[in-house]
Amino acid sequence: MNKYGFKIRTRSGSLVENLQVHANDRAEAERKINQIYHHCEILECQEVTPTLKKEGLDLEDVISLINKQEEK
Repeated sequence: MNKYGFKIRTRSGSLVENLQVHANDRAEAERKINQIYHHCEILECQEVTPTLKKEGLDLEDVISLINKQEEK
C-alpha cells in the first residue's frame, strides 16, 4: 500500500494542504479524498516515499540537536 499526499480546494474555497491517505493506487487515493471532501478540486497529488530512520546518532546529528535546543 502506498501513501499519497494531496493539496485540494474545498467546495467552500478553502485551501487544504498536506492531506495524506494510504491507497493501492492513485485512483483509489483520489476516491478516498472525494469521499471525505465532497465536490473538492484536487490541485496536486504526489506519491509520498517513506523515509528510513538511521540507526543511532553520528556527530552531525548531535550537533544538529544541540543547535535546535539553543534556538529555543
